[in-house]
Amino acid sequence: MFETFAIMMIVVVPVYIMTVWFTSWYRASNAKTRYSPDWEYSIWIDALIWLVPAAIIVALGSYVWINTHKLDPYKHIDPSVAPLEVEVVAQNWKWLFLYPEQGVASVNQLAIPSGVPLRLSITSDTVMNSFYVPSLGSQIYAMAGMETNLNLLADQPGTYVGRNSQYSGAGFSDQHFEVVAMSEQDFDAWVAQVKQSTEVLDQATYDKLAEPSMGHPVTHYASFEPDLFESIKAKYMGHASQHDDTGSD
Repeated sequence: MFETFAIMMIVVVPVYIMTVWFTSWYRASNAKTRYSPDWEYSIWIDALIWLVPAAIIVALGSYVWINTHKLDPYKHIDPSVAPLEVEVVAQNWKWLFLYPEQGVASVNQLAIPSGVPLRLSITSDTVMNSFYVPSLGSQIYAMAGMETNLNLLADQPGTYVGRNSQYSGAGFSDQHFEVVAMSEQDFDAWVAQVKQSTEVLDQATYDKLAEPSMGHPVTHYASFEPDLFESIKAKYMGHASQHDDTGSD
């Protein structure tokens, strides 16, 4: 953003300088000012007026295009390093994080090892939400029956705030979560601690969790139902397929 702003200043700064200069030079009290309105068309002035802005637009557009693709949220940060896979489910009004490789789950807390790429698979079990951790990178939408992906990286240990940036109802203002980046050893210890939890995310527990609630506390689950993430997506994909077959709204 700062670099884009600097490119735009190529236009803005000269405009302000010329505004001050013209109003000063052509003031009524300046006897040296020449008023000669009867001059004809100038190809050089015309070229200056059109080519300079066009060149700036081309440069700015190229810069934005190239760097936007570099920041593609679906692009792996480092293909040579295996990322930590986490499945994310937006609910009313909380966030559920499933760790398929570790077999644990948490609510409103995303624990990650710093320095390790993070790959998120995101969906919603309610209306559209927007997953956003401002300190780590881009926001991306969570939609029922669909899966979006986001690749992030915490350079160093720390605690960051994540939230839903898409209005989703009465509990929207409290729908935030903490992202805790820690060393790999501390992350392994966190996983081991969660595995000691007495809470298990079976189907009955999940159905209860999915009910609307505000200010839900951080909760850990030692295990969760196999293919839970896929079953949440399929629940809404089935409705969409049925609507397509019948032609109903």
